[in-house]
Amino acid sequence: MNQEEVIRIFQESEALLTGHFLLTSGLHSPQYLQCALVLQHPPIAAALGAALAACLTKLAAPPRAVLAPAMGGIVVAHEVARSLGARAIFAERQEGALRLRRGFSIAPGETCFVVEDVVTTGGSTLETIEVARRAGGVVTAAGTLINRSGGKADLGVPNSALAHLDIPTYSPGQCPLCQSGSTPVKPGSR
Repeated sequence: MNQEEVIRIFQESEALLTGHFLLTSGLHSPQYLQCALVLQHPPIAAALGAALAACLTKLAAPPRAVLAPAMGGIVVAHEVARSLGARAIFAERQEGALRLRRGFSIAPGETCFVVEDVVTTGGSTLETIEVARRAGGVVTAAGTLINRSGGKADLGVPNSALAHLDIPTYSPGQCPLCQSGSTPVKPGSR
């Protein structure tokens, strides 16, 4: 699956939104990727997960576990893990920090891929990598369906994305949309 096919899937699913959005990172943007509109279709989710798994196994050997931050990364982790024959687990926010919950664990030395739906700054992915490391896991690669950072997100491990978009983001004080009188909406999960 190439970048053009991935972008076409998002466009056909009406998952590439235009407006004024408040992102999880706190930044503002004129575009938002609502991955849930794409991932609600199991055959598409499976195809995207298999494609991301193929990209990641070019970077590192298949892991024993695939870890994602909740909410957006859960389906991605499940489908990547299914393709690799690995476990799919996720970290959730508790008292403001991502943690393994629901009985999930990572054994010392266990290899993991960390996956996400969309990367903007890389903050959630980096926090999830740290969750794995604190548990004793070894993160060998990270992946995302769409990297919208314009190449700016440094994840600290080998990483891959099915598509790259350079979508502008603005700090609230520098946002031209706010300066024009628009109010951002927060469509995400946090």
